[in-house]
Amino acid sequence: MLIDTYGRVATDLRVSLTDRCNLRCTYCMPEEGLQWLAKPDLLTDDEIVRLIGIAVTDLGVTEVRFTGGEPLLRPGLVSIVERCAALTSRPQMSLTTNGVGLERTAEALRDAGLDRVNVSLDTLRPEVFQALTRRKRHGDVLRGLEAARAAGLTPVKVNTVLMPGLNEDEAPELLAWALENAYELRFIEQMPLDAQHGWKRDGMITAGDILTSLRTRFTLTPEEDGERGSAPAERWLVDGGPARVGVIASVTRPFCRACDRTRLTADGQVRTCLFAREESDLRGALRSGAPDEEIARLWRVAMWGKKAGSGLDDPSFLQPDRPMSAIGG
Repeated sequence: MLIDTYGRVATDLRVSLTDRCNLRCTYCMPEEGLQWLAKPDLLTDDEIVRLIGIAVTDLGVTEVRFTGGEPLLRPGLVSIVERCAALTSRPQMSLTTNGVGLERTAEALRDAGLDRVNVSLDTLRPEVFQALTRRKRHGDVLRGLEAARAAGLTPVKVNTVLMPGLNEDEAPELLAWALENAYELRFIEQMPLDAQHGWKRDGMITAGDILTSLRTRFTLTPEEDGERGSAPAERWLVDGGPARVGVIASVTRPFCRACDRTRLTADGQVRTCLFAREESDLRGALRSGAPDEEIARLWRVAMWGKKAGSGLDDPSFLQPDRPMSAIGG
């Protein structure tokens, strides 16, 4: 079990498979890209599967989310999914992707055992997509979403970040489109994880702003149970349901008290929080021949030291040195 000093138990593992990406989203990295991790620093496919196996078999993890960078750029992705699907007990497996390569891989991922996908799409307007991502790949993402739905990787969730001066007016339009296509839309507040460290709280589009915009066109009713639990998204029924929309307010309405996540970077570091400035090395133990029991112990020690919250409301908060592309979303 991965338990911390506040009694939280981590059962959800986020695994970054690569720090590389084929987009250059303005809220993530500069136009010229970043200094990518050297190949010898990355976990191998065997090392990834072994660590996930330890997490599932010895540490109580029941859900695995593959992230990046862009995980579809990982050559061994389908094989990794297939091998993890064979674990006992089999974890629920999902993938967070920008969708660019999903049209050609959705069926293979389903056949390997992937359960569902989250696809990042911030706009329905190709020119705004190019401004946000610095690439002309809007059509590829739309086709990737359609391929995921056709392959049965459902519910297909769409993650959207609204940025001032670019797409902040698109919330109602995006929700109408998601409802029409049977996608589950989730708005995410922009987080301080950009490589440029240009994030500013002042001027960011908040959960309150998003809900106000949506209500100009839709009636939103909180889900009946009202319990968010460890889920990052607060969800509302749209026009009485059954369709729902979610808002992940990581900055203004954090969910740290119920967090059930542990994170593994592409170079084998345990992170207890997206905003952590400390990491614990598992790659070194793997490559020095440590047995599974020792690696599990190191992982438990790392999670025992998890802080109470992200610290975003603390005036002394500092962004992590490593950007989201390096640590996984």
